Amino acid sequence: MAFVQFTRVSLAFGDRDILKDVSLNLAAGSRAALAGANGSGKSTLMKVIAGQIHPDSGERAVQRGCRLSYLPQSGIVHSVKTLREEAETAFIGIQKLIARMDELGAQLEQSKSDTKQTAQLLEEHHRLHETIENSGYYQRSQRIAMVLTGLGFSETDLDRPVDEFSGGWQMRIALAKVLLEAPDILLLDEPTNYLDIEARSWLESWLQDFKGGYLLVSHDRYFLDVTVNEVYELFQGSLKRYAGNYSNYERIRKVELEGLLARYEAQQEEIAKTEDFIRRFRYNASKAAMVQDRVKRLEKMERIEIPESLKKIHFSFPPPPHSGRLVMTLQGLGKKYGSRQALYGVDLVVEAGEKLLVVGRNGAGKSTLLRILAGIDSDYEGQLSLGSGVSVGYFSQDVAETMTGSQSVLETLEAEAPLELIPKLRDMLGAFLFRGDDVYKALSVLSGGEKSRLALLRLLLHPVNLLILDEPTNHLDLHSKDVLLDALRAYPGTVVFVSHDRAFMEALSTKTLELNQGRPRLFYGNYAYYLERLAAEAEGKTEAPASGPGSRSSSRPIAGFGTSQSVATAQIGQATQSAQAARSAAVYRELEKQRQAQIRRLERQEAELLASLEEAETKKARLEADLARPEVYSDGTKVRDVQSQLNGILQKIDELTTQWEQIAQELETVRQA
Repeated sequence: MAFVQFTRVSLAFGDRDILKDVSLNLAAGSRAALAGANGSGKSTLMKVIAGQIHPDSGERAVQRGCRLSYLPQSGIVHSVKTLREEAETAFIGIQKLIARMDELGAQLEQSKSDTKQTAQLLEEHHRLHETIENSGYYQRSQRIAMVLTGLGFSETDLDRPVDEFSGGWQMRIALAKVLLEAPDILLLDEPTNYLDIEARSWLESWLQDFKGGYLLVSHDRYFLDVTVNEVYELFQGSLKRYAGNYSNYERIRKVELEGLLARYEAQQEEIAKTEDFIRRFRYNASKAAMVQDRVKRLEKMERIEIPESLKKIHFSFPPPPHSGRLVMTLQGLGKKYGSRQALYGVDLVVEAGEKLLVVGRNGAGKSTLLRILAGIDSDYEGQLSLGSGVSVGYFSQDVAETMTGSQSVLETLEAEAPLELIPKLRDMLGAFLFRGDDVYKALSVLSGGEKSRLALLRLLLHPVNLLILDEPTNHLDLHSKDVLLDALRAYPGTVVFVSHDRAFMEALSTKTLELNQGRPRLFYGNYAYYLERLAAEAEGKTEAPASGPGSRSSSRPIAGFGTSQSVATAQIGQATQSAQAARSAAVYRELEKQRQAQIRRLERQEAELLASLEEAETKKARLEADLARPEVYSDGTKVRDVQSQLNGILQKIDELTTQWEQIAQELETVRQA
């Protein structure tokens, strides 16, 4: 069985540990996702696995003959060849194997029979023959057409020069080549970034049928749920495996992170108290030993760090201005590009508060419709009228690309944000992946993805009552998508949007408008309801599915994603996992409650001992001062009396110090438990 194996691999960039003793095994049949916060090193780890970056230490073992293919996030551009010719280059490796097999054939013709060398040649020849047969090389024309069509290319695209395609389509070409290579191990870094919903669905099916193993990085929760059965999380340089799909990983990780956050908060409280003690008694000679002990304790303390995703960020839009109940009315809306009819006869009424999702295949006219609704394109047929008091905000990648100038990201937002939101700008920028010094970048040096995120955030700061959003989740990670989704669901205004993120579409939409070759159909329900209707139509049913109009979710399985028995099994498994996670959380809360009570008891004892110590030190200083007085040291009886008291105080100080050290040690142990 082909495999790639890592053992105790470490890698550092400067003083930052990217990977620390990472171990990982990928084999045929592996269905794995790589998770982690933005900037945690996921892409670096993928490059290490692919052999493009060499680790500082550890072992990387690849089985002999194992073929590995890697797709990076971005940056691949093709030129010179036609699309068909470029796709053919995916088989270069197989062509080399064919050449080697021909060499072996020539050697076999000249070799003597029944020798050890002949047996070895025959064995290698047979192995190469099987590899070539299984690669699909002799059916490559059909496979090329199938993969390219699945990823959204048309038949007429096959003979187009590849340099005519945009950056997003260039990455689709790169993905097609990686899939056509039919490797043993597949490494895909953000493969869905440039795919529409149809191409994503096709890729899901392809991966489910793939015989090899794969490791995926993606910010599409639904895509991961239907394609993986294990998740590796990269957190602070360490790698940990979780069995189950991505949602199961999130449930288990949530319980773990609650515990981590509780320990983090307890440690922060301890650090604050220790630093306060050091400040108060730093210049008190009688407390020098205790101060030094606390300083050493802080130096030796292993600080708990929490990921960005734990730093929960919530924001709300500025209150939108009031509008009438009817926000927008379309009558016979149409649009032509030369002789091609992009939109045809769109009749639609959008009411206040609706969250309207526009869906359709690539080229169906979704972005065209949104530009018309936003007033960007005024060259159309039919009528479009806005309701009373309607103000429009529009986001698209094209709008984002126009941003430039020497102003920094933070200065740009501070100049535009309402006063009440200015204190929250740093948190909001963090939610949209502008962290640390990123907020001081000039607009002119921002990447396309950064411009897109900033343009979306700028739009959300403006008080409008109609948001028109074309692919708002592109270039956002899962945490940022959740922040945006929470804000949009709580937004009292109206939203018309296009997205290719299925989980986002289902959670936000209340109505779904389908465009099919420019012709509209309106569904009175969210995206899940829309899919149920399509499934019912495909089965020849005309009645509506079980979930009625306006529903936000569905209890019925989506066609093509398993039988009712497998769905029921999955639901039982998820229920069991949820119950186990809930029990674990309850046990943890009870133990944490007991631990916190013990900490409070020990802290009271420590405070009482420190107060007694301070009182004893004060009495000791007074008695020592008495011994220095002439009326005392000249009187033997008084000296003996004061010395006796001083000896008693010194003994008491020793006893109190011993007790305090024991309590301090016990308190430290409990805090670290």
